[in-house]
Amino acid sequence: MGLAITFIFFVIICRLLYVQLCWSDELILRATDQWNREIPVIAERGTITDRNGVVLAGNRSTFSVFLRPNAVSDAEFTSTVLSGIFGADQQKLLEKIKNGKVSEITVARQTEKQDVEKLVSYNLPGVYYARDNSRSYAYGDALCQVLGFTASDGSGVTGAEKYYDNILCGSNGEITYSTDIVGIETEDSTVVYREATAGDSVKLTIDIDIQLSVEEAIKTAYIEKQAKSASCVVLDPQNFEILAMANYPSYDLNEIPRDDTETLNRLTRNLIVCDIYEPGSTFKVITAAANIEEYLQGNSRAFSNSYIFNSSRTRTVDGTKIKCWSSHENGKHANQTLAMALNNSCNPCFTDIALSLGSETFYRYLQNFGFGNVTGLDFSGEALGMLIPQSAVRDCDLARIGFGQTVAVTGVQLACAVAAAVNGGNYYIPHLLKSVVSADGKTVKDNAPILKNKVISGEASQILAEMLEGVVTAGSGTHAYIEGYRVGGKTGTAQKYEDGHVAQGKYVSSFAGFFPADNPKYLALVIIDEPQGTYYGSTVAAPVAKQIFEDIINLKNIQPYV
Repeated sequence: MGLAITFIFFVIICRLLYVQLCWSDELILRATDQWNREIPVIAERGTITDRNGVVLAGNRSTFSVFLRPNAVSDAEFTSTVLSGIFGADQQKLLEKIKNGKVSEITVARQTEKQDVEKLVSYNLPGVYYARDNSRSYAYGDALCQVLGFTASDGSGVTGAEKYYDNILCGSNGEITYSTDIVGIETEDSTVVYREATAGDSVKLTIDIDIQLSVEEAIKTAYIEKQAKSASCVVLDPQNFEILAMANYPSYDLNEIPRDDTETLNRLTRNLIVCDIYEPGSTFKVITAAANIEEYLQGNSRAFSNSYIFNSSRTRTVDGTKIKCWSSHENGKHANQTLAMALNNSCNPCFTDIALSLGSETFYRYLQNFGFGNVTGLDFSGEALGMLIPQSAVRDCDLARIGFGQTVAVTGVQLACAVAAAVNGGNYYIPHLLKSVVSADGKTVKDNAPILKNKVISGEASQILAEMLEGVVTAGSGTHAYIEGYRVGGKTGTAQKYEDGHVAQGKYVSSFAGFFPADNPKYLALVIIDEPQGTYYGSTVAAPVAKQIFEDIINLKNIQPYV
């Protein structure tokens, strides 16, 4: 019995030591919390600007209103006043006050200053307010899928607001004061103020002037062609900074359709990054790049620039007949070199290249150019694209991949791949973040370009760029030609598939263009989904790119070549 009593006392002493030494800090906080109340001080959210410091997403001061049921002296009157000012359901609010199961009720968020002034005039016991922030977007629907928006509590929900939320959000503060046991402030209450820390600002690579030009161009194309959607991305091929990115239809960031989930999900989707499509002939740029580089490296299976491809307009691979879009009678297949094949967008020539290089060599280039994987863009929800595993690819598949079928890409994937093909062969990780700036204006972080890999040599890239300039001056891309400026590019027209079958009358028209062709500074990929009437990329997408390039020339005062 003596041993038992000794053991029991030992356990009690150990427990006391644990409570006093190990658990003491937490218990002190709990006790303090019972006799103190906190009003949050919301941190000012960092702004989002374009590359030149133009504010795209800023703040306007609003307020949150809270209620502590235990401190309310007249539940009926309080609920009536609050419902009248803030539009809350009076009966539900009254029930919450009388219920007493919660210590605090949020009455309203992001309410205007004049409403709070009305509230103050009533001097209601148990009702408090604190400043919060409401996001304000300077350009309405411009950049809506890129910027994204915030929730009622100020946290990022989509786009850059979500991706860089940890930078933008800052750190909230609070006002603490002592109360009695039911939560009513005591007469000798000591008020303690802990200041909020404002969030850092995010400077994007976006150029708002170019962005607005792109927005207008694709909106016009969408309306004129009665398309399902229109998208465009403009980037700097020398470092893969995103200068503009837009999709239409769009929505106003200051009037978000939060009550219509289906519409909101559809309009907030950044098609350039999150959706995939079969690229069609724009993909021939990659096939041509692989062939030119392999020829320069001495691969006997690659074709020289002077090689004359078989003039037949068809090829049969694994029993599957592959046709070119043009007829033989118009002479487009006679004495056709690689440059001419690009000009004429001849499918059989690129079938020959893909099959001759073989799956091992061709897939090495596809992977180096980023297909079948994300680019690493700093944006949530980037799609992988679709690329048949090399181990499963058949000759008929390889042949079609050569001219942009049986492969699916995102817009940003293709734009980056074409940029790498014509900029000297350098593939960078694309990015939207240019720098992070603190609340006091100091640069916290500069986001330098990151070279991912070298896809082709500078010599091969120069040869390809010259060929693609020929596409614009004398080939299928003439609708993108600008007098006095060296523009290169490639058109694309791809049939759409639904449930594994060709969808009759549904096409994706596209154009990937860049200038100056000898030293690219701007590259634009235009995608028009399901245009009505004329659907060729040469007549639907190329003119849109031309309009954007002309606007850039005027905005940046770029002089023509003499």
